Amino acid sequence: MESFFGLLQDNVLNRRTWRTREALRIATVTWIERTYHRRRRQRSLSRLTPIEYETIMTPPASQAA
Repeated sequence: MESFFGLLQDNVLNRRTWRTREALRIATVTWIERTYHRRRRQRSLSRLTPIEYETIMTPPASQAA
């Protein structure tokens, strides 16, 4: 958890001054959903990122037909 909060602080909190809590909340959720979850290796996906796993598990369009 410490590394997560360190990344959050470096990538969102310390980047600028936030005028409202709502703006900070939106920036935090956006960073988590768009950046952190897509890059983080997950144990349930055999230590692959979600994008790597999706690439492996999704057949190419040419094979699907």
